[in-house]
Amino acid sequence: AFQTQLLSNDGHNPLMKKVFDIHLAFLKNGQSEAALKHVFASLRAFISKFPSAFFKGRVNMCAALCYEILKCCTSKVSSTRNEASALLYLLMRNNFEFTKRKTFLRTHLQIIIAVSQLIADVALSGGTRFQDSLLIINNFANSDRPMKATAFPSEVKDLTKRIRTVLMATAQMKEHEKDPEMLIDLQYSLAKSYASTPELRKTWLDSMAKIHVKNGDFSEAAMCYVHVAALVAEFLHRK
Repeated sequence: AFQTQLLSNDGHNPLMKKVFDIHLAFLKNGQSEAALKHVFASLRAFISKFPSAFFKGRVNMCAALCYEILKCCTSKVSSTRNEASALLYLLMRNNFEFTKRKTFLRTHLQIIIAVSQLIADVALSGGTRFQDSLLIINNFANSDRPMKATAFPSEVKDLTKRIRTVLMATAQMKEHEKDPEMLIDLQYSLAKSYASTPELRKTWLDSMAKIHVKNGDFSEAAMCYVHVAALVAEFLHRK
C-alpha cells in the first residue's frame, strides 16, 4: 500500500528508515530460533520488494543489513546460521540481477567492510562456525543452475577467498595481542592492501586508531584520523 512512499528518493526517506529499523531490531536483539525463521523470511521478501533501496540508493541500508547478517553467521544455532547464509546469498544474487547480471560490487564491498568491522568490534568469535557459513554460501553459488553460465559463481568464490584472507590476518593479530607494535603493523599492512578501496582502508585506519587510543598512544591515533580525513578529502575532491 505504501510502496511509492517507501521507494521515494531510492529508499532514503523517514518512512523506509522506520520500517527497515524495525526489521533490523529483530536481528540486533536476541530472538528465539522460531521467531528468527520468520524474521529471515520477512527480510527475504523485503529485499525482493525493495531492491533499489539496497542496491541503488545510499549505501547505509545495505551496510547495516550485511553487518547484522554476518553476526548471525557465527550463531551457535545451526538453523540460524543456515538462514543467515541463505539471506546473505540472496542479497548477493539480487544485487547481481539488479545490475542486469554485471556485478554485485556493492554487496561484495559491504560484506568485506562488515567483516573488518566485526573483527575490530571483536564480535567475530566462533571462527569455525563462520567458515561453515562461507562454505554454505559457496555451495549455493555452485548449485545455482540459472547462474551457471554467468560470472556470479566465480565472483562469490572470490569474495569468500577475500574474507578468508582477512580472517587469516586477524588470526595473526590474535597471536600478537600482547604486542601492540606488531598488532599495529599487521593492521597497517591490511589498510595498505586496501589502498584501492577507500571505504575499507578507512575501516582499518579507524580500527588502528581504536587500538592506539586503548594503549594511550594519542598522537598515533591522531595520525590515523588525519589519514582518514585526507582519504575522505581526496575522495570528495575526485567526485
